[in-house]
Amino acid sequence: MFDCHARSVFGFLCALVGRRDLAEELTQETFVRAYERRATLRDQAKAAAWLLGIARNISREQARQDRRWDSLDDLFEDEEQPARTSEPLPDATLLDAELRLVVRAALAKLDADKRLVFVLVFVLRAFEQRSYEDIAAITGFSIGKVKTDLRRARLEMRR
Repeated sequence: MFDCHARSVFGFLCALVGRRDLAEELTQETFVRAYERRATLRDQAKAAAWLLGIARNISREQARQDRRWDSLDDLFEDEEQPARTSEPLPDATLLDAELRLVVRAALAKLDADKRLVFVLVFVLRAFEQRSYEDIAAITGFSIGKVKTDLRRARLEMRR
């Protein structure tokens, strides 16, 4: 189970908590709790949703303990930033770096519920073709709230 889902759980937690080191710890905690509660998994096909639900709960617990919830400084720490030299950078590299900074800043401005829904929709709908019902089950929100928060998050991200 770990090999199949660790990357998506880590990416999800990284986007939620904004710190790679903390996301690594929370990913480990997610799988420890999943192992302890493996008897509660009823449908193997929904293991990803079940794991992300556990990860969401762990990230909320962490947010209560650590009020640096909106710090996304370490999210992209290992990504190469364009070097400041006298030589002009290629347009694609410069645009990529600017886009990363804009997206990081926009994510930091979203409130926790909107960030959760936005990240889940991005990860689950785009990469795993999951339904809004699955996302609602993971978040514990109604389908209407998921869609509303997603709409509002998209509008805020566009701004």
